[in-house]
Amino acid sequence: MRPIFYVIGWLILVLAVAMQVPMILDLAVGSEDWQVFAVSSALCLFFGVLLALTNRARQISLNLRQTFVLTTLAWVVTCLFSALPFMFSSLRLGFADAFFEAMSGLTTTGSTVIVGLGQLPPGLLMWRSLLQWLGGIGIVGMGIVILPFLRVGGMQLFRSESSDKSDKVVPRAADLAVAFGWAYLTLTVACALVLSFSGMRAFDAVNHAMTALATGGFSTQDASVGYWSEPAIHWTLALFMILGSLPFVRYISLMRGDAEPLWRDSQIRTFLGLLAASSLGLTAWLVTTQQMEFATAFRAATFNVVSVVTTTGYASADYTLWGAPAVAVFFVLTFTGGCTGSTAGGVKILRFEILWLALQAQMTRLFSPHRMMPLSYAGKPVDSDVILSVMSFMAVWIGITFVFTVLLSLTGLDLVTSVTGVAQALGNVGPGLGPIIGPAGNFAPLEDEAKWLLSLAMLLGRLELFTVLVLLSPSFWRT
Repeated sequence: MRPIFYVIGWLILVLAVAMQVPMILDLAVGSEDWQVFAVSSALCLFFGVLLALTNRARQISLNLRQTFVLTTLAWVVTCLFSALPFMFSSLRLGFADAFFEAMSGLTTTGSTVIVGLGQLPPGLLMWRSLLQWLGGIGIVGMGIVILPFLRVGGMQLFRSESSDKSDKVVPRAADLAVAFGWAYLTLTVACALVLSFSGMRAFDAVNHAMTALATGGFSTQDASVGYWSEPAIHWTLALFMILGSLPFVRYISLMRGDAEPLWRDSQIRTFLGLLAASSLGLTAWLVTTQQMEFATAFRAATFNVVSVVTTTGYASADYTLWGAPAVAVFFVLTFTGGCTGSTAGGVKILRFEILWLALQAQMTRLFSPHRMMPLSYAGKPVDSDVILSVMSFMAVWIGITFVFTVLLSLTGLDLVTSVTGVAQALGNVGPGLGPIIGPAGNFAPLEDEAKWLLSLAMLLGRLELFTVLVLLSPSFWRT
């Protein structure tokens, strides 16, 4: 466990440094909460240095089992330390609420238990956004490097599909990490600048830029993006939510002057097609049933469809009031997610494409059993273990949804709240459906037991299920 503790120590040190940003911000505006971040940062610094020094080694080399443990344990430990400001601040959140908020932030889910965001000190608002921004870049790195290596849920296909192209332009892993960082930072700064020019305050623009690129959805207002009526703000956020949901390896090629991989990527075309079809369908529905003007309906439909499909979770309107068919569409879209190798959550487009290929092959075998049907994706063969991984992932996803729905209903929640609560947590979406956790609701009224279950569901969804579930196998721990 020493290499694992060493890496976790450095991750806690990153949190200690990050806490200096909201501390300085509170100091600048005269808020007493700067002391909260000072104490929390000191605790992170102490434990981070302690773990790093007591477990340091000349060379860190992790085997497969250690990587599984590190991936899960790092997420849990960083959430524990990230919850400290929520517990020590004027909010005085309980442990369950604080951990839920931290887990929602780092997994870029966007569910919140905090009411009265507009009255919070700026440091706490910035801390929530920072958690999602840090979680977003961590998710990109994990989704491109770690999860394909662990071969969970068919993610190894993305590794084979993307590594050749990225290796040609970025030969070393260190250069790859720097390129990801520059792309992420550049898009964040660009989003903040455009939001400022669109009529948003600089502080709100920076916060929303961080949570839009991270596809997280934390806002500085209880009404989310619905607080701002300027169409330019809505369109800007929709654009950058989409950009955050595309594979970041494509941006590396784009930065090197090669745009062809971006347009050639099958999952990007499918993703954009899904957004366009859903947005136009809901626009027609709003024009015909809600008597909205076309421009207003198109903006409302597009923004909320993009927000749900990209698993960001912003809301510009309460779409549960648009009628049962619209609510059904949003429930289905909750499961889709963005592209693999992005900050988005959900099942992801890549897996649906692999399932579609497998379904086509099975249908062909029914009427032509002797025909050879080699499956290929992006011009490369799809191994049987990839198909098995994807199907196993979908089966486990459905099974966990059923089990967690029953467990949530035992806490006193109705069926709609239970089902959509699990679906949004596993997909890292943010809002569910119903009067409690809908786009106009909040997770504060839920019992602590429900918040712990949803926190676990967020972790399972963000780490692609098997990364966590494999730790429950007794044979995994046998030497």
